[in-house]
Amino acid sequence: MKRAFLLIALLVIATCVKFHHEKRHKKYKKFKQDKKVSKKDGFRKNLYKLRHFTQKEFKKWQKALLYDQPESNEITNRQAKIAKKVNKMKTTWKAAVYKRDYKPLLGAILDGLEGLPEKEFKQTNANLPENYDPRTEYPKCESLREVRDQANCGSCWAFGAAEAMSDRVCIASGQTDQRRVSAHNLLACCSSCGFGCDGGYPAYAWNYWKNTGIVTGGLYGDKTTCQPYFLPPCDHHVEGSHGECPDTVNTPKCVKNCNDGSGVDYASDLIKASSAYSVSGEANIMQELYESGPVEASFTVYEDFLNYKSGVYQHVTGSALGGHAIKMIGWGVENGVKYWLCVNSWNEEWGDGGLFKIRRGTNECGIERTVNAGVPKL
Repeated sequence: MKRAFLLIALLVIATCVKFHHEKRHKKYKKFKQDKKVSKKDGFRKNLYKLRHFTQKEFKKWQKALLYDQPESNEITNRQAKIAKKVNKMKTTWKAAVYKRDYKPLLGAILDGLEGLPEKEFKQTNANLPENYDPRTEYPKCESLREVRDQANCGSCWAFGAAEAMSDRVCIASGQTDQRRVSAHNLLACCSSCGFGCDGGYPAYAWNYWKNTGIVTGGLYGDKTTCQPYFLPPCDHHVEGSHGECPDTVNTPKCVKNCNDGSGVDYASDLIKASSAYSVSGEANIMQELYESGPVEASFTVYEDFLNYKSGVYQHVTGSALGGHAIKMIGWGVENGVKYWLCVNSWNEEWGDGGLFKIRRGTNECGIERTVNAGVPKL
């Protein structure tokens, strides 16, 4: 009797399990067909529900969702529409579609705190060239030719500063000092600068350089510097040459020691500035670039900027997305249009090899309102 009861119970359990698995398999097939995750279900919730599938099936399902979730398609479609509209306008620049969501990377807080003291120019240099590119003026400064990638962290405020600081160290040394100022160290340790990967104040990065100092740090994987960047270059919503970006990124913890193997002492590796200041206005910014080197500039990013490919950018369509900080290195004139030459931190696959030109003399998107700079203490 007991044996018969046990057999019946096992049969009922087996039937229930089979039904439950068939129900889940139907749901899996539905996901496989439309490759969509509703907001009601959510990716993480379904991740656990579908664990019973084989590893091969699960990996295939997971990859389909990661690359084809609705947000990615919406980004691509939106970018395609904007690019088509811009190119049809025949304006001063050309647009492309990158399939990358750059909005989380806009980490420059443009308002809210007092800026740096403004530098006064006693005498204006009236003999500045029509076109100026420090890469040809200082060919031995290796940092001038670098294009970095902040990856999935809103650390543009730290990148724009560290890049310009590195260039200024080299220029001030007569092109002999090739040390890179660490964007990672600045991002992790400057608590007064803002919110790390969630955004920061560019001006306070330069103040931190003067008051505290920043150690050396190159690109991800660099073993020769104290604190290289903690994230590798990556691709967003598209299979490219760098590999997938992590979904979420937290601000790294501040550590007051150098990486093992670098052979560098943290305290003695600190690079400081003797002064930090701001510059505003076209003429003053040009003179500062010519006399002292690249600066960090901030501006409001509109939707169409994300599509920039070549030419001289000016805002023509789309709404404002947020503040962004970059390295401004020079200026010039293209087809009768004046521009600033700038280096972005979205890797070399964006824009014109990672660089862009933006209209000069009109305070385009607020880029001439104020730039930040400083003098390295060598």
